[in-house]
Amino acid sequence: MNDRGAGAWVSLFSGGKDSSWALYRALERDLAVERLVTVHPSGDSYMYHVPATELARLAAESIGIELLEVEPDDFEADTAVDAGTQGDAELEPLEAAVRDLDAALPGGVAGIVAGAVESEYQTTRIEGLADRLGAELFAPLWQGDPETLASEMLAAGFEIRIVRVAAGGMDETWLGRRLDEDALTDLRSLNEEYGVHILGEGGEFETLVTDGPHMDRPIELEYGIEWDGTRGSIRVEDAWLA
Repeated sequence: MNDRGAGAWVSLFSGGKDSSWALYRALERDLAVERLVTVHPSGDSYMYHVPATELARLAAESIGIELLEVEPDDFEADTAVDAGTQGDAELEPLEAAVRDLDAALPGGVAGIVAGAVESEYQTTRIEGLADRLGAELFAPLWQGDPETLASEMLAAGFEIRIVRVAAGGMDETWLGRRLDEDALTDLRSLNEEYGVHILGEGGEFETLVTDGPHMDRPIELEYGIEWDGTRGSIRVEDAWLA
């Protein structure tokens, strides 16, 4: 049996604000995060952040922690008949990757860091994975107040860009917009009028962290915008570390 107390921590990482904040909080607590794990879904996903996950490589380089990537080919063909079945199927390649790390890292995997906020769907599956490994779960955003969490990210120096929107009241002008105090004010208005979640929970909008106190260099972007009239995303044309 692995000595879990002496093992490594693995942080589930998309490059978005929630997983980045969870990682930052783990590093603040001196948890021994030795790997970031990014899942690249091939299409829409119930379990994972989808847009711009390829930029997690640049983020990991800037953070200075080795990245393990789970590619679309690692997923089984989509034969799911309901969301629960699909979620279970989507978890399988992640669990296989973490089990490989458990076997490879000295002391195994002691814990998993996750950026879940309110999704029972995601959290119960990640909890199950941690339980099956005999590992701890650190989910510092779980059930936190969305406005407080957003304000804490900004106060810590996170630079956050919106890379996808799919919510009432959010038009193409949000794409590429920096999530700052002005944007939070606008999100509060959208929350009151349309019910938009302050943190975009449920895929209402997705983000990329381009800089933060845990990063040595910021991510610079060149991008275009794809918009179909109700939803859209940025199309990354080039990205590099400044």
